[in-house]
Amino acid sequence: MNMLGVQELRNGMTFLMDGALYMTLKYEHIKMGRGSATIKIKAKNMISGATTDKSFVNSAKVEEANTSRRPMQFLYFDSAQYVFMDPKSFEQVEISKDVAAENGVYLKENVLVNILFWEERALWIELPPKMEFTVAETDPGIKGNSAANMYKSAVLDNGMTVRVPLFINEGEKIMVDTRDGSYAERVK
Repeated sequence: MNMLGVQELRNGMTFLMDGALYMTLKYEHIKMGRGSATIKIKAKNMISGATTDKSFVNSAKVEEANTSRRPMQFLYFDSAQYVFMDPKSFEQVEISKDVAAENGVYLKENVLVNILFWEERALWIELPPKMEFTVAETDPGIKGNSAANMYKSAVLDNGMTVRVPLFINEGEKIMVDTRDGSYAERVK
């Protein structure tokens, strides 16, 4: 049982606390005056899906989690399970809709993602920071509207709705930031 100092935690790291597995979503190191430093984190319980805010004194320790990330290729969704395949061993893994949560909407056939495993149990889908999608439906763009920061709604090929600049038209490819679901850039 390896212990990990809370000051070593970073975004995306996993740890065990009170018998549950947590992933660090946000890490903040606060030093005020003469007192000792405080570590504040926002963590997600990987079993229940609940997020919580925790504060630790600088010297606190948590148990290191023995997790692994494996690259997997998304194959299909069958109304309850997302099916992935290991590109090397061709082993298939099913992940429930609850585990995929908000990341499931970004999945397209054949996209490569990292799956977080803990004790051979798939817990989390790690998406690339930006993914490419095609605009399926939007109002037509108007020439000359590229200077202002004005946005319109667009439906993507995966069914997701995103706010895009006025110059984006149907059929164009755009990059979407998977961390917050926002428009990132037009693919050239």
